[in-house]
Amino acid sequence: MAMPRRIWVTAAAATLVGLGGGITASAADTPPAPAQVRSPGEIWKRTELFFGTGKPDGTEVTDKEFAAFSDREITPAFPDGFTRLDGSGQWRGGSGAIVREHTHVIVLLYPFADGAAEREIEEIRAGYRKQFEQESVLRSDSVERVSF
Repeated sequence: MAMPRRIWVTAAAATLVGLGGGITASAADTPPAPAQVRSPGEIWKRTELFFGTGKPDGTEVTDKEFAAFSDREITPAFPDGFTRLDGSGQWRGGSGAIVREHTHVIVLLYPFADGAAEREIEEIRAGYRKQFEQESVLRSDSVERVSF
């Protein structure tokens, strides 16, 4: 009876580890762990929004247009501040074509329990997609320790 490849590989790996093929470290080889140092600050959410600037008609959202959008949509939603980064990016659109375009990245930091921020972020994304005929606005969320 033939053994499936996955089982054979697992069995071979287990045999090697069982025969001493695994890597071990003694206490003498391991430096002592440093005392736990806690960073200052509170746990907040970090959201990055990626606004592509290529329009379906081949033109681009200008810096002036993006600044006006930001003043009208982002600043009122996040009056305490945000960071705008500019870059170049690429992604595969719904048509399957690779799109290379100038990109504005907005970095938002806000208290973890701020439910209003979630609503505002989704409204900003929807507004940009509609105004500039965008297929999407990428959103990336993480948790950060923040100190001012």
